[in-house]
Amino acid sequence: MDKEQLQDLWNSISDMVYQYGLKIVGAIAVLVVGRIIVKAIVKKFTKTLQKREVDPTIIPTIRGVVNVALMAALIFAVIGIVGIPTSGFIAVFGAAGLAIGLALQGSLSNFAGGILILTLKPFKAGDFVEVNGESGTVHSVTIINTILKTPDNKTIYLANGSVAGANITNFTLEPKRRWDKVFGIGYEDDFDKAKKIIMDFLEADERVHKDPAPFVRVGNLGDSSVDITVRAWVDTAEYWNLNWDMIEKVKKEFDKQGISIPFPQRDVHVYNH
Repeated sequence: MDKEQLQDLWNSISDMVYQYGLKIVGAIAVLVVGRIIVKAIVKKFTKTLQKREVDPTIIPTIRGVVNVALMAALIFAVIGIVGIPTSGFIAVFGAAGLAIGLALQGSLSNFAGGILILTLKPFKAGDFVEVNGESGTVHSVTIINTILKTPDNKTIYLANGSVAGANITNFTLEPKRRWDKVFGIGYEDDFDKAKKIIMDFLEADERVHKDPAPFVRVGNLGDSSVDITVRAWVDTAEYWNLNWDMIEKVKKEFDKQGISIPFPQRDVHVYNH
């Protein structure tokens, strides 16, 4: 190789270093600074989730997803700075993402449902809810499932995809609930006396709120009974205790006062021809 060829080679190398060297240095700088920015964004996002009282068990998963998404965007930016065409990478990742999405369609739906539940918080651990016809106390909410514990200690796993789109009844979200009950008495019994017995119990019970005041009225004349409608407001935590106590007290006092609680019955008349 003569002197002229060496000079040409040196010039080519110099041109490449000048052309790509600055781009590589710039790409490295962007990668380092971008990584710092990504960490700061992820840290800020994590603190926001904690302030919104998102379930701590799910925060690492959400943080990981956000971190991967931001790092992928950063890497594509660095590749673009170097000058490497990104269209091929985007096509490959797009096809792979589509295939994975189709294969994991149900799981992704549950994942999205879990994010919605943990963000909107229609319920939390410890709440008693009814979802899709299933009732129970919320044990935990994972990224895929909502886990309920029934009063008889059964465990129900509900897919978050179905939970997020379902009608949800939360019985313990509010601090107080209205207790509704109907007591039936016989047509021959004194309903004013029965109403007074029930109202006296409600007024004497410290768990019953005075405002709104308890409501006791004849609500219906049934086929076999005069139905007395009762409504009273109570703290949610005391709802079932009041329910059981009032049923027992009213039954015992009705028996003592000679007020009957009828059962459905039918008169049959037989005619002899």
